[in-house]
Amino acid sequence: MTVTIALFTRDLRVRDNPVLIAAYREGAAVVPLFVIDEKILSGRFSAPNRARFLAAALGELDAELRAIGGRLVVRRGDVVTEVDRLVAEVHADSVHIAADVSGYSRRREDALRARLERRGCLLRTHAVSITAADPEELVPSTGRDHFAVFTPYFRRWARAHRREPLGRPRALSLPEVAGLPLPEPDDICVGATSPQLSVGGETTGRKIMRDWLSGPIGGYERSNDDLSADATSRLSPYLHFGCVSPVEVVHRVDLSTADGHAFARQLAWRDFHHQLLAARPDTARSDYRPRRIEWRDDPQAVDAWREGRTGYPVIDAAMRQLRAEGWMPGRARLITASFLSKSLGVDWRIGADHFLHWLVDADLANNQLNWQWVAGTGTDTRPNRVLNPLRQAGRYDPDGAYVRRWIPELAHLPGATIHTPWRENINPTDYPAPIIDCAGM
Repeated sequence: MTVTIALFTRDLRVRDNPVLIAAYREGAAVVPLFVIDEKILSGRFSAPNRARFLAAALGELDAELRAIGGRLVVRRGDVVTEVDRLVAEVHADSVHIAADVSGYSRRREDALRARLERRGCLLRTHAVSITAADPEELVPSTGRDHFAVFTPYFRRWARAHRREPLGRPRALSLPEVAGLPLPEPDDICVGATSPQLSVGGETTGRKIMRDWLSGPIGGYERSNDDLSADATSRLSPYLHFGCVSPVEVVHRVDLSTADGHAFARQLAWRDFHHQLLAARPDTARSDYRPRRIEWRDDPQAVDAWREGRTGYPVIDAAMRQLRAEGWMPGRARLITASFLSKSLGVDWRIGADHFLHWLVDADLANNQLNWQWVAGTGTDTRPNRVLNPLRQAGRYDPDGAYVRRWIPELAHLPGATIHTPWRENINPTDYPAPIIDCAGM
């Protein structure tokens, strides 16, 4: 009997999963496997919010697998060692895994391939599993290995041929194999989580996707940057963990409409950063374009930024939302990142690490390279632009509703006056004075 292993990583779903479908088509029996990776848990990318989300996602994945006759086999340890051990136990002929772009995932793939070759077991990687486009397929005609500017990339991305979304296996046959119980969040990473964190998996993510595409997307172009409107899809954590397929999401979006086009553009930004990291894995920590100005060392300003007490309400509201929900809208991420890296002159890596700790949707490609874009070390064609927090507040929270939601001590200030509390005789013990001056004060 041919046995295959479907190794889940950032593709925690049964629908439109090239890894699972290929393993199903190739094997008479399939072992759906997830390895709790000790190397990740012992590193700086482990975070309580993502652990809590991952635990919920694995639970929903197991339920989806059981609905078609399978179950999720959980192991813990070094991924290469655990997969090799399972291959020996079930005499697997092949292991299937989603292609990924980080330096770590590529080293893991190379080590897996080398180890499995010794057993005569094939490792099959599947592109377009965690992105809507193959990061290595869309390359410029100049001969470079990646696009360095988003607009020409998006033009190619929008015209690119896409595969049709796949269904799920009709039924799985699972050989006798032992596994660990599904993990609790503390089994993955111990620590305080955001009190208003939303979690889920494929079942939850697909409902959010259906609800979003059936109506609210209709106002996306007009409202996606409106901080108080909460008019974004909230799909980013489900895309990060692969609970919903980016291919299916793009397939369901009507690109001919202004709203569909605007939403798809955000999905393309995700792919853009993945193709950049695939070509330049070092950009996870190193500047894509070197900065000539030295970063400032200002621990007190960094602490004020992290804790939401900079004295600029739109900044502080966003940073409080981050801690409360483990999430922020894209516009809030841009404003707060610009304030730290441009207004305060603090190294973008410090901000990126804080986001990595709290954001449930944070991954290396999008988090690090968005930070670089804002900081002027990345792909922004206007690297010196600064997002003035007062102008941003006036444009994207004109009535102060967003700030009022997250900074209750200022809620009594009417309308736009909430953005300049220093003009309203607010006691600094109630709310701090601005830590720096900005134009328009």
